[in-house]
Amino acid sequence: MKKINRGTFFIVAIVIALILTLTLCDFSFIKMNNANDMRFGIDIRGGVEAIYAPKDLDRTPTEAELASVRAILETRLDYNNILDREITVDNMAGEVLIRFPWKSDEADFDAQKAIEELGETALLTFRDVDGNILLEGKNVVKSDVVLDQQTSQPVVTLELDAEGAQLFAEATAANIGKQIAIFMDESLISAPSVEEQINGGQAIINGMASLEGAQDLSNKINSGSLPFSVEAKNFSVISPTLGAGSLNVMVYAGILALILIGIFMIVYYRLPGFVACIGLLLQVGGQLLAISLPQVTLTLPGIAGIILSIGMGVDTNIIISERIKEEINTGRTLRSAIETGYKRAFSAVFDGNITTLIVAIVLMVFGSGAILSFGYTLLTGIILNFVSGILASKLMVTSLSKFKMFRNTFLYGGRRVKQ
Repeated sequence: MKKINRGTFFIVAIVIALILTLTLCDFSFIKMNNANDMRFGIDIRGGVEAIYAPKDLDRTPTEAELASVRAILETRLDYNNILDREITVDNMAGEVLIRFPWKSDEADFDAQKAIEELGETALLTFRDVDGNILLEGKNVVKSDVVLDQQTSQPVVTLELDAEGAQLFAEATAANIGKQIAIFMDESLISAPSVEEQINGGQAIINGMASLEGAQDLSNKINSGSLPFSVEAKNFSVISPTLGAGSLNVMVYAGILALILIGIFMIVYYRLPGFVACIGLLLQVGGQLLAISLPQVTLTLPGIAGIILSIGMGVDTNIIISERIKEEINTGRTLRSAIETGYKRAFSAVFDGNITTLIVAIVLMVFGSGAILSFGYTLLTGIILNFVSGILASKLMVTSLSKFKMFRNTFLYGGRRVKQ
């Protein structure tokens, strides 16, 4: 309390105003995504439908192979934060049907160009100098880019499965001093030299010219971990399931709801209600920024997560405002009522939010697609609820109580008593 002075309110308000400005306004000198660049799901904005089928495969793919293709495509979508998608496997036809939304900056709505976002769909192979295939992409668990601790240069790491580790150990032992080329179908993407036998299924490709080049090679290796090469034999544009005007309706409804909530909070809880409105703006702006910055797809379940977390934010402010009012009406001084009110309200707010936070984490760990979108918006909302509803509001209310004009307990829910 002693460290919070009159200027604290203005500092917090400026920070919130800055966050809202970054969220809603575009600046040419700042290269960052904001609410204007948000990626919406199929249900809101529509997207692309594509049918993937094996390429140059002289047999019908097995159910296990098609399931592997589906899992890899889902992993790529999750990696790109494309959380709204539908992936269906047709085992009879040996095809995989996938639907996903447009990019946030899509202007041409070209379905063929859009499917390139899923990455390479060619077969990855490792070959010796005679062209013999030593192992395939299905043996690659994952590839990453790290910086070499000695040279600080980017290197590409490979992690292989048990079969791949054995094949790679035999291949590197037989090709010391030679090159092992990496192909995507028949296109050469890298040809590193073998310095020694590599055991354990962990390998490093060095000699990268740049970090971008290393990341590109790693992405291609990850993309090529399909059991066979696939191609999009058919693709088309799909319309938003909620209708073209659904987004505008939701935006207007959200703005109206915030205005009505703000009026209620100010009329009923007075000064703490006014501060609560500022805190809710921080929560809404923070959530929109948390969604737009990493380009997480915002779906209808994701919007539900935002609404739920905002509702919990309103509950937080109501609980705190009621506790402050009760403390004032029991005869405490204004300073003591604010301090005690926040202290006693914290346990109720914490219990209600922490259980929801656990649910959000579980949804994010085990969920996928739209469930992951709901979990993400709920998680960010609960975190921001703690920041805005407890920390920011306490700083602002305490700071305003330092001004003589705001020391009347009536402004905090008490009776008209002059201090």
